[in-house]
Formats: sequence, C-alpha cells, structure tokens
Amino acid sequence: MFAGKRITVSAIRRKNNAIEYYEERKVNRPVLQKLKKIPFVRGTVALIEATSVGNKHLNYASDRLDVHPDDDGEIESAEKTSKMAMIFGVAAVGVFAFLFGNVLFTAIPVFIAELFSPIFPGHVAQNLLEGFFKFLILVGYIYLITFMPLIKRVFQYHGAEHKVINAYEAGKPLTVENVQEHSRLHYRCGSSFMLFTVIIGVMIYLLVPFDNIIERVVHRLLLIPVVLGVSYEVLQGTNKLRNIPVLKWLGLPGLWLQLLTTKQPKDDQVEVSIASFEKMLEREKTLEDEEKVGGPIV
Repeated sequence: MFAGKRITVSAIRRKNNAIEYYEERKVNRPVLQKLKKIPFVRGTVALIEATSVGNKHLNYASDRLDVHPDDDGEIESAEKTSKMAMIFGVAAVGVFAFLFGNVLFTAIPVFIAELFSPIFPGHVAQNLLEGFFKFLILVGYIYLITFMPLIKRVFQYHGAEHKVINAYEAGKPLTVENVQEHSRLHYRCGSSFMLFTVIIGVMIYLLVPFDNIIERVVHRLLLIPVVLGVSYEVLQGTNKLRNIPVLKWLGLPGLWLQLLTTKQPKDDQVEVSIASFEKMLEREKTLEDEEKVGGPIV
C-alpha cells in the first residue's frame, strides 16, 4: 500500500496471476486538517487516520486471499449485505484492539518492573527498567510472529515497499532489478515509530513522579497521546536529518527494528509493489489535474 496526498492505493496479486488495485480517496475533513498542522498533536491524528485507512486495505486484500477472480461475485454480495455491520464491526474491533494493546503494552512492563523494585528502587531505576521490559516485549513479540508464514509474507511486502520508495527517491527507474538493489529499511517507517515510543516514553516518564503502582499506571495511560505526539515529531526529525553526518545516527535504532519487521522480498512481490506505487502516482496526477480544472476530467 502506498499513500499520496489525495489517495491511497494497494495492489494485490490474484490467483490467476493478475494484479488488482484497491483505491481509497482521502476525504478532506477541515477539523482533521487543522489538527494535522499542530505539532505534537498531528502524530496521534496521523496514527488514527493511518489505522483506519490501513484496515480497509487489509480487509480488501484478506477477503480476496486465495479466492479466484471468477468467485468475486460471492465476496461482493457478502460485502453489500453486511456493509454497515462490517464498517461498525471493523471500527469497534480496531478501537478495542488499539486500546487493549496500548493498555497491555503500557501496564505489563510497569508491573514487571515493580517486581524488581527491592533490587532496583527509585524513580529513575524503575523507569529505565520499565523501558527495558517494554523493549523486550516489543522485540520479542515481533520476533515470534515472524515465524508465522502469513506474517513473514506481509513483512516481505513491507520490505518491497521500502525498496520501491528508496529506489524512487534515488531517482532510479522502477524496474525489479533496480528496486532489489536498494535497502529494505527506511527512516519514515512505522516500525521506527514504535521503537521511538519506547525511548521517548522513558524520557517523559522520568519527568512525572508517582507514589504507588496504581498512580504510575494511570499516569502512563494518560500520557499515551503525549508519547505518541512527541515520537512522531522525532520520527519526522530523524528523516530530515538522515543525510547529515553524525545526526543521521539518531534514526539507527528504528532502522535496526526494521530488520525484524521487513524481510527480503521476492521478485514477484517487488513487481506488485512497483505496480501499486506507479498506480498511486498515476491517480495522484489525475486527481491533481481534476482539481486544476475544477472537476473530473472526461
């Protein structure tokens, strides 16, 4: 999946070997647009928006996984009859998963660190220990799911996306051979964002004292939007500094995590990613031209 200013596009390879596209036009919501211009707030808004759009693309792809195009009528019929239920169901599951995941990821390291409080007492030591366990949980979880064949395939496509972007930014023609020569790591990746939330969280939590474990957990949960907002700004900053000697090292921790969240893609996977990216560029150009003339081009 690739996102432009006006549209997001995914490409999938069907069982008949044809490449099919799913497009999601970005809706201009004035309130969100204003929020996305506010530093330290835009990170949370961008995350929610990306999750919403990403779920739609994933649902489209998963519904057609191992389904022959000749049988698409059954999929489309099911989607029509349960469209509203599907929308609310996906939204509810997405919100629940986001909240539940954040609560667990935030609270569990706190309780584990508290077990070591007799050995590592004090505000600073407990915060550092909490961050250490949060890091272990994050890396351990990602490492374990890489053994799942489907997740491994997703991570290969993730690597293919990065390769395409790196080749495009290097000004290279988007052929499979050229794309495969480039790195599967990229500074703007969401994997880097996850790691930054751990590092930034430790720094922010050091500024917030607590008297007991319950107060500590409550503080952590209330500070989630702050941690997300600051982490997003750091991610953007490391991307801007990536070509500056010495300062480019700031983004290395995120790149190291991508060694787990991306895998070396196969040529056919790179081909699909190139098709998706080129379709996104094509649709962006069409929509830009439509805006210039004040309506759809006939």
